[in-house]
Amino acid sequence: MDLSLNAGERAFRDEARAFVADNLPPVIRRKVLDGRPLKKDDYVAWQKILHKRGWIAPHWPVEWGGAGWTPIQQYIFEEETASAGAPPIIAFGVHMLGPVLIAYGSEAQKKRYLPRILASDDWWCQGFSEPNAGSDLASLRTRARREGDVYVLNGQKTWTTYAQYADMMFCLARTADTAKKQEGISFLLLDMKSSGVTVRPIITLDGRGEINEVFFDDVRIPVSDRVGEENRGWTYAKYLLGYERTNIAGIARSKQQLRRLKSIAAAETSNGRPLLDDRRFREKIAAVEIELMALEMTNLRVLADGRPRGELGYAPSLLKIKGTEIQQSITELLLEAAGPFALPFVPEALEEGSNVAPVGPAHAAPLAPQYFNWRKVSIFGGSNEIQKNVVAKMVLGF
Repeated sequence: MDLSLNAGERAFRDEARAFVADNLPPVIRRKVLDGRPLKKDDYVAWQKILHKRGWIAPHWPVEWGGAGWTPIQQYIFEEETASAGAPPIIAFGVHMLGPVLIAYGSEAQKKRYLPRILASDDWWCQGFSEPNAGSDLASLRTRARREGDVYVLNGQKTWTTYAQYADMMFCLARTADTAKKQEGISFLLLDMKSSGVTVRPIITLDGRGEINEVFFDDVRIPVSDRVGEENRGWTYAKYLLGYERTNIAGIARSKQQLRRLKSIAAAETSNGRPLLDDRRFREKIAAVEIELMALEMTNLRVLADGRPRGELGYAPSLLKIKGTEIQQSITELLLEAAGPFALPFVPEALEEGSNVAPVGPAHAAPLAPQYFNWRKVSIFGGSNEIQKNVVAKMVLGF
């Protein structure tokens, strides 16, 4: 594999780097690089900047607002934004629902929802998991009963990220009882301001409330807001999950976190010397860096395939498994690098404008919350154990 960039790609890299340097608000950049929590307005501000430049959804077809970039240009842009400390694009609209609507939505749905996704006028959340249907998603019990031109939705979703901010949700619901669990499920779009929608926060180990329970009590959804055919929602969900799992791999952001790890290890000391000079700790960093390099090569081979991410078979599962294992390894090493200063968990010190001082160096304050929060990455988007079954079935025929 030739990893060198040609002249055009180098020019594009320089253009992307200059754009981010000139347009990323310094306050947002500092929050990202310091590992501090971002607010909704931080994400939206950056996304609107990208939208104004036409770079919010480069992987979409040009006719729907895409940038017309090659896969390598998309890869370069992800590298440059992550390296510079830009926030990640909130995936639910741009990376997940958008491609599904483009592939399976009606013309009316595309014209109504895609421009609002691009402009960040609608904040979307994902209504897939339920209390008894997480990794076994096909066991979901939320039910949509059709009454003329509407569905009446009843049930519950859980682990719904950023539902407290959301204007809209894409949701899986059972619309028919069938012998095969995967059949009889439909893919619906619903307004979170509808009567009968209740959102309750779930406070996680890091002290944050980014995930929620969502309850539906006779929520009425127009049939026109069903994506594709009735009872074919499982097909559309699988397509969406290909995009979600590829995005979860987070290679560019892991590379940025690895640089952060090396910086902290250079600042911390062990036996009077920088921790980065400790042979055993360097070996740990080298081991995860090698894994990350191998994953990057695999990702580049996937990009070279040229197919939409929703049609890549087992590859998204493979990228998701290894990508999340690497992310968790880096958070563990960050915690180890900070040593005892990572132990005091003072989330108030991370809040904007807080007068609460962290214990020890400032770089230690976010490390425990990040470590706790990132325990989730091997579970959401389909747990890694389930993804291994997917790979075994598709590759080995088990």
